Amino acid sequence: MKVVVDLSRCQGYAQCAFLAPDAFRMHGEEALMYDPNPDDARREQVLRAAAACPVQAILVDQLEGRDVPVEASPS
Repeated sequence: MKVVVDLSRCQGYAQCAFLAPDAFRMHGEEALMYDPNPDDARREQVLRAAAACPVQAILVDQLEGRDVPVEASPS
């Protein structure tokens, strides 16, 4: 799995850091740090975090089988 965050779009709401703290974390109050290649064991957490992003700044690519991006959709 590959994760890309559009940092120019990210507003620092930290929903991703709350839902997937092993993959996303806030550095200070506004800077997001993230793991671009999280372990597949964290797949569900990362997908939920991407879906929860209020500005849809997180893109998750499934690297197994097809390399088709999974766009985050509001839950």
